[in-house]
Amino acid sequence: MNRQDLAELHYITRIANVPSILAHGILSHNRAAKVSHSSVAMQEIQDRRAKAVPGGRPLHDYVNLYLCARNPMLYKRIDQHGDLCVLRVSPQVLDIPGAIVTDRNAAGDYVAFQAAPGGLSIVNKDLTFADDWRDADPMVYWRKKAAKCAEVLVPDRVDPCHLLGAYVSCDEAKARLEALGTSLSVTGNGHMFFR
Repeated sequence: MNRQDLAELHYITRIANVPSILAHGILSHNRAAKVSHSSVAMQEIQDRRAKAVPGGRPLHDYVNLYLCARNPMLYKRIDQHGDLCVLRVSPQVLDIPGAIVTDRNAAGDYVAFQAAPGGLSIVNKDLTFADDWRDADPMVYWRKKAAKCAEVLVPDRVDPCHLLGAYVSCDEAKARLEALGTSLSVTGNGHMFFR
């Protein structure tokens, strides 16, 4: 994948967290633990993320941004779509010192880590941005599913100045986010949320 292929990155969060994010930025797992928030993360995945980035810091010291939010993580939260949004993040975060690219979910096995922005070369664009990861062959299915969760890891926090807007699943979620009185541009995108 090349940098020009990447218009934005994605951060999945609860709509209720947006005012805090606009005030403090998107925080790493470790930093967010010190701020009142409602997590969308699955505990078993967070347990797997309790490891270090090769040659780097603990994985929980990084903000994890997806290259494509229409992925297995968001699918697992399909029933919560009305409470969620996907924040659109500028790809300029690739230039933040210490940023890392992964070719799949950083919590997984056999994941590759490369320094950003050049690390985008390890990402399989076709698999990461594919609409569907299902496959009759279990090994192909696993490979497709893993690639859907490619990440950019940013040390500590993503400043609010890098936020481009937000996607929501439906009119009700849009109204909920807009009622918070933020300056974010809100776009409905039911397809992203598997609707």
